[in-house]
Amino acid sequence: MQSDIQTSPISKKALWAGRIISTLPALFLLVDAVMKFVKPKPVVDATVSLGYSENVILPLGIVLLICTVLYLIPRTAILGAILLTGYLGGAVATHVRAGEGLFPILFPVVFGVLLWGGLWLRDERLRAFIPLRS
Repeated sequence: MQSDIQTSPISKKALWAGRIISTLPALFLLVDAVMKFVKPKPVVDATVSLGYSENVILPLGIVLLICTVLYLIPRTAILGAILLTGYLGGAVATHVRAGEGLFPILFPVVFGVLLWGGLWLRDERLRAFIPLRS
């Protein structure tokens, strides 16, 4: 299927900026997923204090790992970004419900912005779908 939208090629600077901006939150999310597999005491305590039972930690880790890996694969990066947006939205909702401060609420939002911003810089399809105009 051919797109009717013409885009200019992505510059090397934009491509590398996008890769770097995408990698930073992705690495954090991969570490977070691994911690959900290992389940150290601070992870268990934090999850329980947010109102979840300990038995949801591993499934959350599996979902997070799958979504992050999908995001890191160029062919499925947009799907991964969509899924991670849902995951991070759940984190925001959890922190709002728990009545936590501004930082825990905005942290997942910032990650979402970094994920989408990095992807926009490195993916022509997304640039065509969401063109920024001056």
